[in-house]
Amino acid sequence: QVQLVESGGGLVQAGGSLRLSCRATGIILSINVMGWYRQAPGKQRELVATISNSGTTTYADAVKGRLTISRDSGKNTIYLQMNNLKLDDTAVYYCNLEQRWGATWGQGTQVTVSS
Repeated sequence: QVQLVESGGGLVQAGGSLRLSCRATGIILSINVMGWYRQAPGKQRELVATISNSGTTTYADAVKGRLTISRDSGKNTIYLQMNNLKLDDTAVYYCNLEQRWGATWGQGTQVTVSS
């Protein structure tokens, strides 16, 4: 059974920073993609950033240059460093793991950016 546990969310003022973490436990294949998605109130869940086991990254245009995804493969953990946060970044952030047999989602962590 694969599980993802997120941490690091919270309340921050606009322009501030937060760092999210997501640790995967269970059977983790060597070939996989992990990522962060977010869902704001009244909106659909959207991609934020992904990182493959080889380190290839992708970002949504809205976060390029402000949010950085990274991973520690030895710990099966990914991070999302969020800088210069904006009000529009307020959402529940979900960790995702894609493997050969499907996707696993974390429970989500709330990020609230205040003015």
